[in-house]
Amino acid sequence: MLYAGFMSAALPPFPQPQEPVDKPQLLEVGSTADESCLRADAARNRARLLEAAARLVAEHGAAGVTMEAVAAEAGVGKGTVFRRFGDRTGLLTALLDHSARGLQADFLGGPPPLGPGAPPVDRLRAFGVAVLYRSAEQLDLQLAAQPDPTRRYAHPSVRALHTHVTVLLRQILPDADCDLLAQSLLAYLDPALINHLTRQCGMPMERLEKGWLDLVERVTRTEA
Repeated sequence: MLYAGFMSAALPPFPQPQEPVDKPQLLEVGSTADESCLRADAARNRARLLEAAARLVAEHGAAGVTMEAVAAEAGVGKGTVFRRFGDRTGLLTALLDHSARGLQADFLGGPPPLGPGAPPVDRLRAFGVAVLYRSAEQLDLQLAAQPDPTRRYAHPSVRALHTHVTVLLRQILPDADCDLLAQSLLAYLDPALINHLTRQCGMPMERLEKGWLDLVERVTRTEA
């Protein structure tokens, strides 16, 4: 299951973990709160900068993406890039937004078992597999875009994943502390851990996939 790509549009707010989710809606992964108010020309400039950054990633990897290089590739001043994205992490995070939105669209409104219509435990299994392979496809970019620890878990895209897993767990284990249990499950899907297991330990993705399914089975006390 592939989730590669890039986006530049902001998304609507998402429900807090305690709120019921009655109908699918995309969760917010935009990098700036005022992005919906950008003038049309500013939005086009932002898209042009992201296209330039995407070309640099394709040609040189995430390490080749600097504010200076993106400015040169797009033919603008370096200050323009800083004003639009704040810093390199903000720029790299913006490159991941489209992929995050695509994943959200799949698990909120796509076909089962990832989307609605399947039992919640089947959706949880499919969710982890989708995130594993999405992370593996974009591993260098995801590692480079990780915010510092004080901001990592508050980032909208991370909160969106936590909300989804929490909602599924509440349907499976209504008596559990699903907020904390969701954090434990998501730790298995952390890009830094995937990097360690696949690149440093040489584990194949098939083993990580099987490990996720086993983890879900043990946590939820269900059988595949």
